Amino acid sequence: MSLPQKHTTPTLGPLIRSRRRKMSITLQDLSDRSGVSVGYLSQVERDNATPTLGTLAQIAQALGVGVDYFIATPRPADALTQADARMRFSIDGSSIVYERIGAEFPGSQMSSFILHVPDGFRSETMQHAGEEIVYVLEGNVVQVLEGEEFRMMPGDSLHYRGNRAHAWYNDSGAPARILWTGTLELFHGMPAPGGAMKRGADTTT
Repeated sequence: MSLPQKHTTPTLGPLIRSRRRKMSITLQDLSDRSGVSVGYLSQVERDNATPTLGTLAQIAQALGVGVDYFIATPRPADALTQADARMRFSIDGSSIVYERIGAEFPGSQMSSFILHVPDGFRSETMQHAGEEIVYVLEGNVVQVLEGEEFRMMPGDSLHYRGNRAHAWYNDSGAPARILWTGTLELFHGMPAPGGAMKRGADTTT
């Protein structure tokens, strides 16, 4: 069985900086609106850091757009997504590969993804509105919730409010797969600018 194709994006930082400047707001303004620190935003704009999908969603909301303004993601045509045909995508500069398994329809409030997490990945710490559920499918990861660490094995799950400071990492020595479901709005807003999608081989970057 062939693996799904993966979509990647062009350099993310300049897209964020361009959108911010079009809105005539400073990094401090963007930080105040998004809840993401000025220092981290500066690193992202200079391509010295790559945000996770959740943090990118916070930045996008603060800029009045959806995540798909910055990255081209597959949009399921209906509620069924088949494993051998589901498209994968990633954020330029990140080693995380995402599979979008949720559909989008009027009134929908949830997003859901399978994350392919390589050994050694460590996320930034984030806080946002809404709630999240993390379920480990394969391998193991450590979820950090307000400084407390939880080693999560296959079959383990964690449900928490997004406004609690949280982060996660994989130090297991092997890849992991996790199912993430949350209420953080990701894809509603302005469409992606032309040329935001680049097809690539199905390998992590």
